[in-house]
Amino acid sequence: MKNEIIVQNEDMQAEHIQLFNHSIGEIREDIRYSPYILEAVRVLKVNGLRSAIGQFWNAVVDDLRRKIIYRSLDLFNKESSIGRTISTYEDFQDHVNDFQLIEGAYKIGVIGLEAKKVLHHARDTRNIFSAHPESSEPSHVKVLSMMEDCIKYVLSQDFPPKIVILDDYINIMSSETFNRDEYIISNTFADLPKIYKNELANRFMTSYIHEDTPMTLKSNIEFSAPLLWNLLPKDIQIQTARRVDQEIQNGDAKRIDNAFKFIDFVNASRYLSRNARISLLRPIIKKLNDNLDTFRIENECVTQLSKYSEIIPSELLFDYVNGLTQTYVGRMHGSIQFSRKDFFADLAAQYIPDMFSKFSDIAVEKFIEVLQQNTILKDRIKHPIKLRRLRTLGDIARNKATAKTVKLDVLDFLVDEDKEEEFLKIIK
Repeated sequence: MKNEIIVQNEDMQAEHIQLFNHSIGEIREDIRYSPYILEAVRVLKVNGLRSAIGQFWNAVVDDLRRKIIYRSLDLFNKESSIGRTISTYEDFQDHVNDFQLIEGAYKIGVIGLEAKKVLHHARDTRNIFSAHPESSEPSHVKVLSMMEDCIKYVLSQDFPPKIVILDDYINIMSSETFNRDEYIISNTFADLPKIYKNELANRFMTSYIHEDTPMTLKSNIEFSAPLLWNLLPKDIQIQTARRVDQEIQNGDAKRIDNAFKFIDFVNASRYLSRNARISLLRPIIKKLNDNLDTFRIENECVTQLSKYSEIIPSELLFDYVNGLTQTYVGRMHGSIQFSRKDFFADLAAQYIPDMFSKFSDIAVEKFIEVLQQNTILKDRIKHPIKLRRLRTLGDIARNKATAKTVKLDVLDFLVDEDKEEEFLKIIK
């Protein structure tokens, strides 16, 4: 059986017959013989141009409804403002007009932006020539143009990928059978519309914070959430990260700790509020300053702080810079076990220069204050080895300073080996 137009009316030119047949041949095989397409072909044979427009539009509407149902009725209901829940094909017939259908199909990814605009134009064509019998007679070119648009953007296109049901997906993530294939997971997340990405990001965080969440699910969230996070729009990233403030207000220490862990492994610390950053970093900075010269703790605290070196609140800057500076300089110590006398936290010392390279002008000013106020540091840099270590930090800080308000003369004396005596005098 072939959808072949056999024109018995002399008004249709041969080239029009050829173009109609070519266009119909582009329709997907599974709907080429649908009642709407067959009816359109029948009326075209007798030059029923108005009816052909109407039948082709009916075929488009039918195809869009079925594609929306296949992709996700739940998502369509969330994205559309219909005023009631659409659950069946018949609900579309009774409660969804063509404008809402096109807009909804676009919002959930059944059609693209260009298709949406073209289909609205085709809808207008249908309304003018098929719904209003007193309109002028459409030309063969008009009918062909409308048909080609309908076929190109809908009737030739395969069904879109099916949207995962989030409840089912979370349940799978709770099991040992969850497939940790980054490519598959990333593609699944990439196909989610914004509203679903938002919901999934918040459900990941909610599940991870909750103390009764199974360890299998927490582990899979730790693996999957960073993949989703990279696909989130900035506004969703900020909204999710700011949920930490609510947890801080609630005061549950375990939930607060889990909230910060979530923000850490999705690398979203830059979106934390000022209060959240202070709540997170103050204890670590205090622990560092309370345990200077205890290398194990210095290594631990500096490693933790290195993740946040660009977002240190100004209230914590002095103690932060003080801890880093004294940790890096270290202390002199005689030992029968080691021939060396220059001791410092080796792991922390690897991070600190890079942390200094993130300094703002305010941080550079705090560094100068540390040089002027830290009496332990002043005593230790009397030894050339320790002064050289301090000079390394001074070089970095001097290169980061840009504001004229920074007292650069102190740093200029520090970084110039020929002015060691002047430097030691100026910080007394």
